[in-house]
Formats: sequence, C-alpha cells, structure tokens
Amino acid sequence: MKTTPKNDPAAESATNQATEESRTELLVQFVASNPTYYRREFTKIGDTTSLVWSFNWSAAMLGPVWFGMRGLWKWGLPFVIAETLALVQVMRGLFGDLSAAARERISAIEGTLALRNRQHEAAEDGDKADTILNWIAVLQKEIDGIELEIKVAEESAIWVAAFGLILLLSIKLVQGMLANRLLEKRFSEWLSLRTLKSGLSPVSIALSSCFVVFVYVVGISFYGLNDPAGILGNFPTDPKYRIIAIDAIVNFFAWLTDSGAGVFSFVSYGIRVFLDRLEVLFVQTPWPIVISFIVLLTGLTAGLRNAVFAAAALAFIGAFGFWEKSMTTLALLGTAACISISIGIPLGVFCARRERFYGVIRPIMDFMQTMPSFVFMIPVIALFSVGKPAAIIITMIFGGTPVVRLTVLGLRGVPAQIREAAIAFGASNWYLLTRVDLPLAAPSIFAGVNQTIMLSLAMVVVASLIGAKGLGEDVLEALQYANVGQGILAGFAILFCAMILNRIIQGRNR
Repeated sequence: MKTTPKNDPAAESATNQATEESRTELLVQFVASNPTYYRREFTKIGDTTSLVWSFNWSAAMLGPVWFGMRGLWKWGLPFVIAETLALVQVMRGLFGDLSAAARERISAIEGTLALRNRQHEAAEDGDKADTILNWIAVLQKEIDGIELEIKVAEESAIWVAAFGLILLLSIKLVQGMLANRLLEKRFSEWLSLRTLKSGLSPVSIALSSCFVVFVYVVGISFYGLNDPAGILGNFPTDPKYRIIAIDAIVNFFAWLTDSGAGVFSFVSYGIRVFLDRLEVLFVQTPWPIVISFIVLLTGLTAGLRNAVFAAAALAFIGAFGFWEKSMTTLALLGTAACISISIGIPLGVFCARRERFYGVIRPIMDFMQTMPSFVFMIPVIALFSVGKPAAIIITMIFGGTPVVRLTVLGLRGVPAQIREAAIAFGASNWYLLTRVDLPLAAPSIFAGVNQTIMLSLAMVVVASLIGAKGLGEDVLEALQYANVGQGILAGFAILFCAMILNRIIQGRNR
C-alpha cells in the first residue's frame, strides 16, 4: 500500500495556500474596502510582538467617523469628545468672545457703582460719605482689574487657537496609529464570532457621520461661539405641558380612588388583620419567651456563636428601652416580607419557564427598584391613606423584587442534564418542581428571601414618615431635633435586628 509521507512539503504548502486564500476572502468580506492595504498591515502587526509602525491615513482624516462606521464606538465616542474639545478651542481663539464673561461682570459692577455714586451724592459729609467713597474706590479698582483680564484674554486668543490646533493634530496622530491595530484585533474577534459588525454599510456610514457632525456643530456653537442663536442653553418647553400632565394624574387617581374604594379597603383590612396577629405574637408575648425562641432558632440555623450574638443584641435592644418598638418593627417587617415572599416565589416559579411573561414583568420590577421610595408614597397614600397598611405596601414595592429575580435565576440555573434524567425516569411536572428544581435552586431562592427582608428593613425609617411607628420613629425624631445619641442608639437597634435576621436566613441557606 502506498502511504503519504508524514511531512510532505507539497501537501503542507497546498494546505497553507488554501488557508491563506480562505483568510484573504474573509478579510475582503470584513474590511469591504482596500483589502490589499489591510492585508499587508494586519500581517505586519500580527507577525511581530514588537512595536511596529502602522498608520491609517483614512482614520486620521475621518477621525471618529472612521471608528464609528467600522463599529469601534468604544474608541469613537472618546475621540468625538476629544476632537470637539480641540475644535472648540480653535473656534474660541479665532471667532469666539473670550472676554464675554468678564464684560458681564463689569456690567454688574457698574450697576452697583452707579448706585454707590448716587448714595455718595445724597450723603452728607462725614463718616458715611467716606465709607461710600471707599466702596466706590474698591469697585473701580475691581473694574480696572477685570479690564486688564479682558486685555490679556484678547491677546491670548491666538494662543488658545494654536493650542486647539496642536491638540487636534495630536488626536489625529493617535487615531491613525491606533486604527489598524484596533481593526486587526476586531478582525480576529470576528473570525470566531461572526455576529460582530463587519464591512461598511451605508447605514453605519450615515449614522456615524451625522452623529459626529451633530456633536461638532452643537459643541462649537455652545462652547466656542457662546451660543449665538441662544437656543442651546435651555431645553425648549412650555409650562402648560407640566400643568396638563399634573391635572391628568390628579384626575386619574381621583377616579381610581372613587371606583376602587372597596378593593383598597379590603386590601388594607387584610394587611391590618395579619399585622395585628404578628404584633400580638411579638409585642404581647412575654419577652423571655421571644428572646429564648429567637436565640434557639439562631443557634439551630447559624450555630452557637451567632446564638450568643443574638442574645447580646436582644439584651442591648431591651436594656436601652427599644424592646416594644423593635417588636413592632419586626411585626411590620414580617408582614411585608411574608406577603412579598408568598407572592414572589410562586411568581418567580411561573416566570422561570415563561420567557415572554417574564419579559413583561421585568420592566415593572426595574421600575419598582429604581423609583425613589418617597415617590411611591404619593400614590400609595392617595389610595390607602396613611398608617401601617400603607407603610407595608410601600415596603413590599421596594423590597419585593429580589425574591422574584433570584427565584427565576435559581430555577434557570438548574442543570438540564438533571432535569432530563428525572423526566426519563418518569417524573411528573409536580415531582420535577418540588424534588428537583426547587431543591437545587434553594440557595438562590434563600438569597432572594434574605435580600427581600434586608431591603424591607431598610424601609423602616421611611415608613415611619406615614405612621408606621417602630424604631424608625425614634430615628425620625432624632433627625428632627438633632438628637445624635437617640439616633445612633435607634440605628444600632435596627442594625442588630437586621443582623439577627440575616444570620438566621443565611444559616438556613447553608
């Protein structure tokens, strides 16, 4: 049998030639223009680890436009800012008014000077007239100093333009030196990830050109020419837009309050019933039972050391007179957390396998997490009035989203091989959820529960503004009356409550 030599030079040459032809075709597809030049430059850059000279005149001339149409916006945007700064300096030096601000200061001082002159003319001889005369001398001296500044600024205009021109040329030099290296790096990335932008499309060329020109024109007009049209400093608006929007929101909430009064009353009543039961459990139960229960639970879940810490923290809370308010805070927190968790975990389970539904829920949760809590108070108070139910609803809005997000994250992180194995052995959907998905996602779910409780506790002070009572009330009073001692002690009480809850939940998670 005839065998091919292991190291056949002809075969290797043919293989290398085929590889080179294939790479050349890909390079043509990627660069879309002047492939011979880019092939030579890419080869020169890739063949050596030392610094080689490679300059792209197109990138230097077009600047950010070249980087934008090549998809290198990570570099194009900083270059837009840098070139705009340089062009602004050139235009300020050649056509701008460098002394405009100084002349405005002189106009303001001249108005004051005229007033002092009239006062001096009306004043009788004496100390008052001498004082006014001294003021006039000071103002005149200040005007003379500003006029000297104006003269210096006008004389330095050519140097400002020269600095801008040098800065612009330096930026162009940097762009030309970096362009081929950055494009070669992007070509290497494109070879392994074809979804990256390649070629030169008319859309990318038009977009980058229009964007860069727009930034140049606006930046030079505002900074370099002092906004000659006078329209760039203030956004064009009309006060009636805001008035119309405010009236529409007020009318909507008035209609919502009238039409949904029964629903809001029912929700408030349900929250109040649950909260009252927890307050009876925490506040009216003898303190030794509550302490022993919390310490035992901490020890069972987080260990002896954390149990000792919980006992010491509860002793601190009781010794400084925060026991009843701490228990009221825990009842409020427990109500908000229990409702949030009881809604959040099932919702997360439902969203984990339904991408479209989760795509609708996710923006709502983003809104709930990013909107300031004080803004939420306004519609909640309008619908539920002030008091503990409203405070619980605000706490739920602010702290209820982590449990949903982390439940979805945990369930989506369950290995597909394990689920497939369970299905192969005949597992039903309920068995798959309760015996496979939830146990494997438990660490993430417990982390979501912990985050929900911690965020809910962070709302203690805010909730006290609308009658939630508890430890937040002491912190609020300390803020109102600048009582540093009371505020710090109440803050430590809130901190210890948070740490105890965190130890219990994290211990259970482990």
